[in-house]
Amino acid sequence: MKVILHDLGPEYHALIESKCNHALVADGRYAPCQGCFGCWTKHPAACFMKDKLQQVCRIIGQADEIEIVTKNLYGEYSTAVKNVLDRSIGTSTPLSTYRGRQMHHTLRYGKHDMWRVVVYGETSEAERETFRYLAERNAINDGFARSEVVFISSLTELEELL
Repeated sequence: MKVILHDLGPEYHALIESKCNHALVADGRYAPCQGCFGCWTKHPAACFMKDKLQQVCRIIGQADEIEIVTKNLYGEYSTAVKNVLDRSIGTSTPLSTYRGRQMHHTLRYGKHDMWRVVVYGETSEAERETFRYLAERNAINDGFARSEVVFISSLTELEELL
């Protein structure tokens, strides 16, 4: 299953939805993570907050491939995209294991294939390096075998990439 998480406006919804099995819109119309860890312990992989991200852990956890389309924010995901990723902590469990000789949380849904980030907006070389490192670390932590970051100068390039 391919999941696309994006912070684009409504004019891109049809394009995004035609290119994936499930689209997650980071539009800020949801509560930020409260840090209660209930999605880890009390009700695994489901958030107690009853909004459109209540099942985000299950959606991302079952994805073979995740594609994140985000505006550059100093070498980091946009605030709206970061909030969605924060709410997906329940894709793992509170237990720990070693992956790649490093300690990580045990995966609730097993391994996945590709963590891909498409970044739009101006980026410096330092920001590009930060994004590459961030995507690589996120992929490892969430059990994805590969990661890739693509930088685009214009959203008109988006249709070719998805």
